[in-house]
Amino acid sequence: MELLQSKKDKNIKITKKSENSIKIPHTLVIIAAIIMLVSIATYFVPGGAYETVVNEAGKTIVVDGSFKYVESQPQNLFKVLQAPIQGMVDGAEIIAFLFAIGGAFNLIAATKAIDFGIIRIVNLFRGKEILLIPIITFTFSLGGAIFGMSEEAVAFITILAPLTLALGYDSIVAVAITYLACVLGFSSAMLNPFTVGIAQSIAGIPMFSGIEFRSVVWFITTVVGTLFIMMYAMKVKKNPTISPVYDSDQIKRKDLQKLEDKPGDFTISHKIILSTLALSIGVIIWGVLTQGFWISEIAAVFLAVGLISGIIGKLSADEMATEFIEGAKGMIGPAVMIGFARGIMIVAENASIIDTILYNLSNLLGNLPSLLAAYLMLPIQMFINFFVNSGSGQAALTMPILAPLGDLVGISRQLTVLIYQLGDGFSNAMFPTSGVLIACLGVAGVPYTKWLKWIIPLQIILFILGIVFITVASSIGWA
Repeated sequence: MELLQSKKDKNIKITKKSENSIKIPHTLVIIAAIIMLVSIATYFVPGGAYETVVNEAGKTIVVDGSFKYVESQPQNLFKVLQAPIQGMVDGAEIIAFLFAIGGAFNLIAATKAIDFGIIRIVNLFRGKEILLIPIITFTFSLGGAIFGMSEEAVAFITILAPLTLALGYDSIVAVAITYLACVLGFSSAMLNPFTVGIAQSIAGIPMFSGIEFRSVVWFITTVVGTLFIMMYAMKVKKNPTISPVYDSDQIKRKDLQKLEDKPGDFTISHKIILSTLALSIGVIIWGVLTQGFWISEIAAVFLAVGLISGIIGKLSADEMATEFIEGAKGMIGPAVMIGFARGIMIVAENASIIDTILYNLSNLLGNLPSLLAAYLMLPIQMFINFFVNSGSGQAALTMPILAPLGDLVGISRQLTVLIYQLGDGFSNAMFPTSGVLIACLGVAGVPYTKWLKWIIPLQIILFILGIVFITVASSIGWA
């Protein structure tokens, strides 16, 4: 046994040494490099533009067949340097959301209510911790499928990251069961008004039609994603050192370990605070579904919970102010990266090359057999999603062009909408241009490069799954 343990320790040391010998660039460096590559492309890709109109729903969409080349606008270094600044301005809403959420949850954390609540959940599920993963993943996936839940995951990661650590998993699992779960539901949604609803209305087919097939797609997608997460979680549980974020997670676990032997410290105040937090989640779900709650309203709810928690937790006004500022300061890194990530899209938009790329890709599709064209639509939508990360924005840009083009090559409009969903959604869990992804990783303390390495195998699986869905839909004549 000692010999086997010695070999195991030696292998771990060799692995860590080889990992340390490969220096992985900081997320900000990667994003900045992409900005520079896109800026170089603006000198070679000609400018182009489609005409736009406002449809009956008040949505600005492009007019198919209206493309024309315009004067090129290459982005020089000075313009490139302005792009991240403009990105921060454009992303001000999500950045403000991050600061509010960071401050509010730090206020709640200061009362220790979440910590003691987590210990209770761990004790309740001791020996069957793995059951929490499918329960939480399916819940968030359903949120993504029904009302387009995505940005809300940022707040929930703040709660669930300590829980996954206490259960013996890692911070990657926390992002996976929240944000990734939302992405799985968002991508295969049956009722998401921001993707399915808008895309179907632009394509001219009945709103939320095809719900039966989409429900099957959602269920299979969520099952596959859940199994992937569970397999990884069980490996980390068995051997925590295989986690890419093992070292940073070890630091976070220390505070939780100090509380495990203090069950008597879970007071009435803690229970009231957790009940208030649970009630706020219900208010947010109600508000999103019935009152049109969005980022500012959600942030206001959590801000209120933070203030109430501070009062119940008997924090002084100065202590509450200090805790709020400290929590907000922790979001500076994610906020900066969101601005830089949006800078990629700004460079491409300012150079007017996005429409040119879309025009040439659509011409390519028009010369292919229908099934092959359907297959190619998937990576094309993913490519467009790199620059246009808004689901509704991408629908307004691509559906007026790809829907009639699909008619010409024998692809039903129902299938075209599904391909748009899959291409728009899955890649949100991979591309650094997704502001919500960068925010979630920042909150969980997971470097983008380590997340990318983890998510790529699942992205390959999901891409293959998308091809299977397209093949089945095409073979049964789904329309």
